[in-house]
Amino acid sequence: MANSRTRESVGGNVFPGLAKKLASRSGERDIRAPHPVQLSWLFSQQGYQTLLLLSCDLLALVGAWKLGLKFNRLYSPIPPELVWWEWFGLPSLFWGFALGILLILAMGGLYHPRRDWKNYLRAGQLVSLGYILSLVISYCYDPTLDMPRSLFFMAWIGSVILVIGLRLLATLVTQLRAYQQQVRVFLIAPAERLELLLHTLEKQSHYAIVGTAQANAAYAPETWQAILQANPQEVLAANLPPTDLASTLYWQLRQRGIHLRLVPSSLDILYRRGVPEIFAALPTLRAEVTYLNGLEYRLKRGLDVVGALLGVVLLAPVFIVVAVGIRITSPGPVFFCQERVGLRGRVFQMWKFRTMDCNAHHRQAELETANESCDGILFKIKDDPRITPFGRWLRRTSIDELPQLFNILFGQMSLVGPRPLPVRDVQRFNSWHHIRHHVLPGITGLWQISGRSKIGQFDEAARLDLYYIDNWSFNLDLEILVETLRIVLFQQGAY
Repeated sequence: MANSRTRESVGGNVFPGLAKKLASRSGERDIRAPHPVQLSWLFSQQGYQTLLLLSCDLLALVGAWKLGLKFNRLYSPIPPELVWWEWFGLPSLFWGFALGILLILAMGGLYHPRRDWKNYLRAGQLVSLGYILSLVISYCYDPTLDMPRSLFFMAWIGSVILVIGLRLLATLVTQLRAYQQQVRVFLIAPAERLELLLHTLEKQSHYAIVGTAQANAAYAPETWQAILQANPQEVLAANLPPTDLASTLYWQLRQRGIHLRLVPSSLDILYRRGVPEIFAALPTLRAEVTYLNGLEYRLKRGLDVVGALLGVVLLAPVFIVVAVGIRITSPGPVFFCQERVGLRGRVFQMWKFRTMDCNAHHRQAELETANESCDGILFKIKDDPRITPFGRWLRRTSIDELPQLFNILFGQMSLVGPRPLPVRDVQRFNSWHHIRHHVLPGITGLWQISGRSKIGQFDEAARLDLYYIDNWSFNLDLEILVETLRIVLFQQGAY
């Protein structure tokens, strides 16, 4: 599925500057990976909001069960087998149940301090899910167990009402607390709107302007340096160029914990995702992508490891047959190793079955004039004279990519992700193209299933990579894998 098949004779990490810059924004991890909790987080605004929400949920569950137990005394007591011990007047049954509810809320991403009103309804839905699951589990554990219905339904209804109510109260308290502190704002807008925005924000003492930049220079390195030096809490942008770079700016700011808000035009409202909020008496869209709670990423890595192991074991006969075929049809090694740029700009050795003559990398310079890539970033030739007849069949069936299962086991790649490109291609990147290096590269991705070799300009492929990062979910990976399997079986788009 790879578009470039040439070898670069470059040793070591040829992008130390890029790797250092990308790593400095979020350590060495994939941006979807869960971040370890540091002590300083407890004293941050996000830590305060998370602990407040957690306390409110626990208080709501305690209150609901206290009311349920009081009401239940009029009917029947809790069966003794469900009361091993008591704490704060609540049976052991409750504390196990409460822990389960809090875990469900955490897995649902409801301790991330977003002010989306839908979160309140979702909290009620997840609490209800917890009660239904507890009912199913108790029945499976002992069908004869007689749980007092009055307690169960009173606690259920009370928990939903109190969780939603206390979360609303927590949001109000947080906003009042935040309003007492100045918000550091960096403005990005065209010259004709910049003065108006400055005047609007300066009228309100709650906001402190720490820097400004012109919209047409929003993605210039100088603007990024100015933002870093100003250390704002919010970046308020108006009339950004209508390109994928708005999403790129979001990811750059996200690495620094800075919120991006867009003052929307009519087109922004139609085509840009975000949470509508009033900011300094202005209608804005708070840039927000799919919430990443860490669980789905762990599932993804689990699928990678299990899938790669199964692939290596089950496809071992295919490996042997292909190896024999390569040795019979052309002289040289079975495997082809090429340096590719991966996560955080680090260069790694990517493995494939060899599909070209052994001197293929020496002939690339003379073939550059035949490159079919419109912008010259990728190197693609449909009828590449360096490819062997057996190698052409391997490419058409994508069997040449199978050795990358070992790259997955080494932690260098994933089953699904932006395709890792050779050093030669990455040297021709525009600055916003490097956003793809914030996630682990993959064997297949949206680029491959959306045309594979038919995409002429790299900007088209980069937009697909950016869309994948912005909208990533475990389900999206599964859909891409299924579609990849269909394309490979029908041998569409590869050369």
